[in-house]
This record gives sequence, C-alpha cells and structure tokens, in this order.
Amino acid sequence: MTDEEPLAHFMAEMREEFPRFAIVPKRKDPLSEAIDVGLRLITLNRMTSYMTRFHTVIGDTLYVPPGWDDTPPLDKIITLRHERVHLRQRRRYSLIGMALIYLLLPLPLFFAYGRARMEWEAYTETVVATLELRGRAAAKSHALRDHILGQFTSANYGWMWPFRRQLERWYDALMRDLGL
Repeated sequence: MTDEEPLAHFMAEMREEFPRFAIVPKRKDPLSEAIDVGLRLITLNRMTSYMTRFHTVIGDTLYVPPGWDDTPPLDKIITLRHERVHLRQRRRYSLIGMALIYLLLPLPLFFAYGRARMEWEAYTETVVATLELRGRAAAKSHALRDHILGQFTSANYGWMWPFRRQLERWYDALMRDLGL
C-alpha cells in the first residue's frame, strides 16, 4: 500500500461526513488575505505566518498555505484529522456559535478560553493521529510537545492561553492517557 492510499481513503471519509468539504489555497484568496491583515494588526505584526504556515477551517472549507500539494500524505492526514475536529465543532455549535466562542469568549486575545478549549480538542487529535500514523517516538517527541504548547502561548493564536504550567499538565495527562 502506498502512502497515497490512506490519504485517498481518509478524504473519502471526510467527504462522506462533510459533503461540501473543499480545500482552497490561501494564496490569492481575498478572505485569507483579509484575515492575514487583521491578524497582523491585532498582534502588532507578531503573527506573520498565517498565509504561509497555518491551515484554517471556515465553514466547510480548509484554506491551506503554499506547499500543501508537496506535503507528505501521512502529514496531510494528521492535519486533516485536526481540522476535522474543527468541522465537527462547527457542526455542533453552528458557524456563528463557533465564531463567537473561538474569536471572542471571554476575550479575543490573551485569555481566549473558548479558542483554547477548541484547540485542546483538536490538538489532542493531532497527537492521537501522530501516534497512529507516525508511531510512539513521533508522538512523544519534544518537538511536537513544544510546537503544540507554543501555539497556545504565542502570537500564533493571539496568546490564547498563556498559562504554560496548566498546558503542560494537560499535555502530560494526554501522554499518560495514551500510554506514552
């Protein structure tokens, strides 16, 4: 079995669960460009990689940075599993409800507990998918841990949850739950 076969199977599952699911490049997408400008403004130009490194689900569309087509298939599946969590959250809360929780509650920056809770759920799936597809060493890696914890405490998500020790306890509990 090639690496492309699991990706094709997963994409079929995604489209069955979300028939309107689409993947759109961020490059030259007006909505993505507007979000990029907004993020630069509210983070005082600290979030500069939205267009080049981040995958973003809005509605049933996944907006991807350049390089998506060259991403290894298993890495695509890991990313898609994370984003599928957000699609399910949107279905659970509605587009407007998710936008309110993700962007505003209780604050848009620094103490964005709504966004943090949604990302905890999605990053849990990232770790589970990494374990299943890349193995124990990849799931236990310090690089993955540092990357995930950094998403919560940096400008990448507007410093959504700056309480590093609480994040470390969550991550360590996740590792224990997964037997890692």
